[in-house]
Amino acid sequence: MTGTPDAIGALLGTGPRRPVPLPEPAERERLRVQYGLGKTETAQALGISTSTLTAWEQGRRDPQGEGRAAYARLLEGIAAQLGEENAAPEPEPEPEQVQVQEQEPEAAAVPVPVPGVMLDQHPDGSLVMAGAAPCVQCGQPSVYRAQGRPMHLGGFCRPAAPAAAAPPAAAAPVAPVAEPAGGRRTGGAARGGKARRAAEGEDWEQAAAARFPGGPLAVVDVAADGRGLVAYGADGVELAGEAPVGPGVAGLLEWALRARLGSPRLHRYGKDGDPLVVLTDAAATELGLPPAGRDEKTQYVARIGRLADTHKQVKSLAKDGWQLTRRGFGPWARIYREPEAGRRQCVQLCVLPWGALDGGGWKVPEGLAAPELARLLGTYATRVHTPRGSTAVSGLELVTALRPPTRPVRTGSGWASGPVEGSRARAFDAAPPEVPDEHPLAAEREDDAVLVTEAWDWHRPLTDREQAAPFAVGLDVNMAFLAAAGRLNLPLSGPVHELNPVFDKKVPGSWRADLSGLVLDPLLPNPFTPDGSAPTGPAWYSTAKLAYAVELGADVRPSEGWLRHESGPYLDPWHKRLRQAYVDTMAALGVPLDLADRDPAAFLAAMAALGEGDPAELAVLGAIKQTAKGTIGKFRERPRGFGYRPGQRWAALDRPTWDPLVRALVIDTATVNLHRKLVRLHAELGTPPLAVLSDCAVFAAPGPSAPDVLRRPDGTLSTALRLGVSPGHVKFEGSRPLAEIRELLADGANPARHIKTGGLVSADE
Repeated sequence: MTGTPDAIGALLGTGPRRPVPLPEPAERERLRVQYGLGKTETAQALGISTSTLTAWEQGRRDPQGEGRAAYARLLEGIAAQLGEENAAPEPEPEPEQVQVQEQEPEAAAVPVPVPGVMLDQHPDGSLVMAGAAPCVQCGQPSVYRAQGRPMHLGGFCRPAAPAAAAPPAAAAPVAPVAEPAGGRRTGGAARGGKARRAAEGEDWEQAAAARFPGGPLAVVDVAADGRGLVAYGADGVELAGEAPVGPGVAGLLEWALRARLGSPRLHRYGKDGDPLVVLTDAAATELGLPPAGRDEKTQYVARIGRLADTHKQVKSLAKDGWQLTRRGFGPWARIYREPEAGRRQCVQLCVLPWGALDGGGWKVPEGLAAPELARLLGTYATRVHTPRGSTAVSGLELVTALRPPTRPVRTGSGWASGPVEGSRARAFDAAPPEVPDEHPLAAEREDDAVLVTEAWDWHRPLTDREQAAPFAVGLDVNMAFLAAAGRLNLPLSGPVHELNPVFDKKVPGSWRADLSGLVLDPLLPNPFTPDGSAPTGPAWYSTAKLAYAVELGADVRPSEGWLRHESGPYLDPWHKRLRQAYVDTMAALGVPLDLADRDPAAFLAAMAALGEGDPAELAVLGAIKQTAKGTIGKFRERPRGFGYRPGQRWAALDRPTWDPLVRALVIDTATVNLHRKLVRLHAELGTPPLAVLSDCAVFAAPGPSAPDVLRRPDGTLSTALRLGVSPGHVKFEGSRPLAEIRELLADGANPARHIKTGGLVSADE
């Protein structure tokens, strides 16, 4: 039976049914990110899941039906508004002119504007739509209009078929089409794009570095003849040019700015590092700073941590137009004033007589001369980050420098702050199981509803075979937390509470599950408790632990969870930079990265002689290690200082970098990594650990060296625990006669705590 003419006519009247055109996947993501939209809010507006949106943006799934139409409308609207913003020839601000106000004035870089075409709009702002007609730029159908002509915008244009292309005479002059992210052009368009990108500052790293010829810091001391001050740069050499002059601290700050001290940003949307000026005892006295003491009105009091606001030095700075941050004038004082010509003016002081480098992860050799101190701190600044306080604070500053939370976004009225993809743009409250006891949310949970995440502290009785061994040998994992952080999937959004969730190892979060039925080797520490004992019932676990339970054969069925549906490798840039700093420092101390693979005996000898190396490099090495540990600890920083009352919030909770789940995931991943290696070693050589403390494992052995633990029957060394410098590999920690180990176990002490020094006093004590 044939169709009726009316029905056929109705179908023909609707016109060809073609899929709604969409830009390339990379362009879809670029448009969303430049507009400042997060994945979650975009997915909710489209009525889809975040994972579906990710698949659309990665090209793994093609939108269909109404969802495709809605997505196309959203992208066209975004592109239209971005094009409207870029139509005005208003000059862009310099990076330092766009400030992101957090706790202090912050400067950020500007995004590259994308040329575009303004689509026609109704008075209410909605886009004008008409029948599909060939776009005057690409010839493909478009339902939108610009100056009454069919037109796409930016990445929506596709290569046109010759027959469909509009004749040149019909094409009105239009703005250039934006180049799709990752796309390529040829001919004049490519040459023009290259010139445009160069003009827009693609070499931002070189431009940033050129702004600071004086280097990142200076150590200021009194000149040898006692007349005036002298400054030493990051290389330990006296800075050329004008010497630091007074009067007072304000004069020193002016000098630091004139000397163009500072450090270039580490990310396009980050901020340049403020200059650091380190004051020796003599320099501080010369500048009129008071000594440390007990008089709160006239001296620096360590218990308070800052000069009184009524101190004459603080008043003098205010009189000269300088301001202090909330932490005041203390050992690490950040002092700034209003930007001049849009340029940030901020200097950080490190006051040595007030104990700035006496702790906090710093172990500076005593009696170090100012040039050598400058070289030490300059090496750390070059390899890691300009010091900003303790090594933990400096490490957290490095995280933010590599993952800035915000970037400038052009709006109709100027510039505003928008999020940077892959960063944490704002603070989120953690889930009740994750917070420390001082947190207000801790009052809402049951006593057993706590995510307990601490490194192992475990030991067990000796087996008969171990009793007969003459020695115990300790092997320590290099930079275990740092190694665990590389490519680790971490939360970028706040927690969502879900009941009976299906476990997904790709979703970071806290899960309540029962792992008591999982039977593991009793000669190894159980990876699911800090003391290495087997779980006895339901408990809270991080994603890292539950994923490993699944790997070991557990049937994981969480009863509830606090889950983060936006995530990414947040700490990976931090991991890469700190890893390279560690490797470079070890090489400077005579232990190159490949030494253990080339010659294990030479590696062990070089490690044994490590303490005889350059004291400044050893201090840098210690600072790098403490930076790695301290940064992870900062993600669950507890309240400190005067005036805190239990149950109150504290300042750290308002940081985007405060999230105890991040700490838990890193520590748990390090624990899982070590357990996996111990299982492999036991299976290969029949050598289980008898004690573990954090990242140090102790084994009974026929000899007192690391190869006595790792040697295979054929004489080669096992790679289950691999000797080497690289983070995640192991080094020799120490050995003791097994008789001493028996005594420690009899006293209830963990032998791993004492394997380096022997006796009942650990190396830390």
